[in-house]
Amino acid sequence: MAKIETQTTLRRLRNRYRLVVMNDDTYEEVVTFKLSRLSVYIGMSVIFVLLVSFTVALLVLTPLKFYIPGYGSRQSRTELQVLKIRTDSLEQSIRLKDQYLDNIRKVMTGNTSIPRDTNAISVPKAEYLND
Repeated sequence: MAKIETQTTLRRLRNRYRLVVMNDDTYEEVVTFKLSRLSVYIGMSVIFVLLVSFTVALLVLTPLKFYIPGYGSRQSRTELQVLKIRTDSLEQSIRLKDQYLDNIRKVMTGNTSIPRDTNAISVPKAEYLND
């Protein structure tokens, strides 16, 4: 069964058709094409590949690539990284200064709670001290 289906498919792809372009007023044949389905598929595929390759070449080889989001020059990327590092360090220094000012404000107002690292030890009095 598979041989019969493939043979009919190949036969249908290779059947010849005629495409005629006619002048509507005079019914004169302007252009005549002899085509098959296979030649139409191949032609459309070639046109598609050419259009895609032309578009890719246009984007890669021209300054249009800078309009693509996330794409930029090497210099702008390094500048962006330097700026990111600077902003991170500035945020950290501002956070530390705020913490420092909060601690000073607590000390000035007397709202400090000092965590103690030792416990009060109750030592029994020695007998020899009572003498």
